[in-house]
Amino acid sequence: MDSIEFFFDCSSPWTYLAFSRIHSVAEEAEVEIIWKPVIVGGVFNEVNQEIYEIRANPNKLKFNYSRKDLQDWADLCGISIRWPSIFPVNAVKMMRAAIIANDQGKLVPYAWECFKSYWERDEDVSNDDILKKILISSGLRGEEILKSTKKQDIKDRLKNNTSELIKRGGFGSPTIFINKEDMFFGNDRIELIRYKLSKL
Repeated sequence: MDSIEFFFDCSSPWTYLAFSRIHSVAEEAEVEIIWKPVIVGGVFNEVNQEIYEIRANPNKLKFNYSRKDLQDWADLCGISIRWPSIFPVNAVKMMRAAIIANDQGKLVPYAWECFKSYWERDEDVSNDDILKKILISSGLRGEEILKSTKKQDIKDRLKNNTSELIKRGGFGSPTIFINKEDMFFGNDRIELIRYKLSKL
């Protein structure tokens, strides 16, 4: 069966947009989505450090346009995005929990709740109490999973996903592969992915 690998970090607004759209694309093409939680900060540290310089010294015109562009996309996707008061946020524990949620077949509802918490409600998703509420809202055992995020196996699996993305040429979130080979980066590549899938 053909597949899409979706490497993602819920602390990225462009990933929220892509996540909201990738499901229908996969359904239309009848392909499987393989979810790959990562830490985008780890990717930046290895292969995309210039992002930090851009954040520290933004071009005002590009910055203003980027915020407008983000809202236009949010309107198109039918989701609400407001810039969080804490950005960037420490997403490590949230994305470790995503590994566990995926194991338990709850990745999609969990990711939705994470995106909404951070990008719609401006909640601090690094906070244990907030994460516990997200987990419970997703049909997961909040306290149990929070404890499990401290296990070395879970830590290693998130690191391995992040390292895998870097080794395969990725430099940010979301990064999507069709059948493990054809790489696409960013929400604005979803239509191109749709086209490529139609040719399989």
